[in-house]
Amino acid sequence: MAAPKSYAWQWLCAGQEIFPAMLEAIAAAQKSIRLETYIYSDGKLGRQFLGALLASARRGVRVQILVDALGSWLLSDDFFAPLVAAGAEVRRFNPLHLWRFGVRNHRKLLVCDDATTFIGGFNVSDEYDGDGVTRGWCDVGVRIENPTLAGELAASFDELFALSDFRRNPLMRLRAFKRRRKPLKQPAGELLLSHPGRGSSPFQTVLHQDLAKAREVRIVSAYFLPTRRLRRDLLRAARRGGRVQLILAGQSDILVSQLAARSLYHRLLKAGVEIYEYQPQVLHAKLILSDGVVYVGSSNLDIRSLNLNYELTLRLENKTVAVETLEIFERLLKHSQRIELHQWRKSQTFWQRWKNHWAHFLLTRIDPFVALRQFRTMKG
Repeated sequence: MAAPKSYAWQWLCAGQEIFPAMLEAIAAAQKSIRLETYIYSDGKLGRQFLGALLASARRGVRVQILVDALGSWLLSDDFFAPLVAAGAEVRRFNPLHLWRFGVRNHRKLLVCDDATTFIGGFNVSDEYDGDGVTRGWCDVGVRIENPTLAGELAASFDELFALSDFRRNPLMRLRAFKRRRKPLKQPAGELLLSHPGRGSSPFQTVLHQDLAKAREVRIVSAYFLPTRRLRRDLLRAARRGGRVQLILAGQSDILVSQLAARSLYHRLLKAGVEIYEYQPQVLHAKLILSDGVVYVGSSNLDIRSLNLNYELTLRLENKTVAVETLEIFERLLKHSQRIELHQWRKSQTFWQRWKNHWAHFLLTRIDPFVALRQFRTMKG
């Protein structure tokens, strides 16, 4: 596909496109491989990746793997043992502990030879493998050939890798946890990195700036629970005559997240926002098109991704990429069911509204309170 600026850019939709491309890049790597994921599962796909990584390590490639301890908690401690024996480095981000379980690394990233980069919503797990329609979860990612971007992502990987177990490099950890999230007046490049904290992250700040003037907004979000400010942006865009379309989860692996999202439907529909629910498979994609601006990465449009997790998002202003993003959106729309206001009102019993309300309260009040309290104490 055509590329923005000096990038070689390729959309990868669903596991049947994402994973073969990643495995090919791992097999072709000559110097270094950095793999970062929230979930890594011991299954057919996980074993494929293990074999490819092991082959790379044995031919002298430096292999580093970072998985989140909570997301990958079912993975046995000895799964990566052959890889470690071959010289690879494997770490679990924030090993499970009662007083810090809420701080998670939700990023998905593969960087090969500081040149080839993969980012998106995909985890290394069998349920993602398929076309997103007849089988396998619906997800999206990109492959980018650009040394500058790859270098920035490699550096961000190295920082989290050094901090991963919260025992190494205590001075570095202290500096990282004392950083305050300061709003940006202007977009700071195309790569938007987020970490836990109060206040707006770079992703939130730049997205707010784009939505404030947008006439056409299309969002695909697996877990949808935006901040009040971002909800206002969507409502205002619809009320001033813009078109706002949301593709959300008709099937979800996290029921409480789906219930919380549905607590927002009535007000959004009443303002003129179009809401669709993806039907064939579990929706896991994260994609935003605001006029000609595209966002893709690991971040969901929910409180946890926006304020509590480590995330990465790429923001691009490019006509060709925007056209391709719209094509992806339209394909997903064909498999989605529109939610109409009058039908939604009829479907919402007292019991359903009660469940939605408490799911919203749990994810917007309790979860942030616990996670941010743990984040503040982790510097000690």
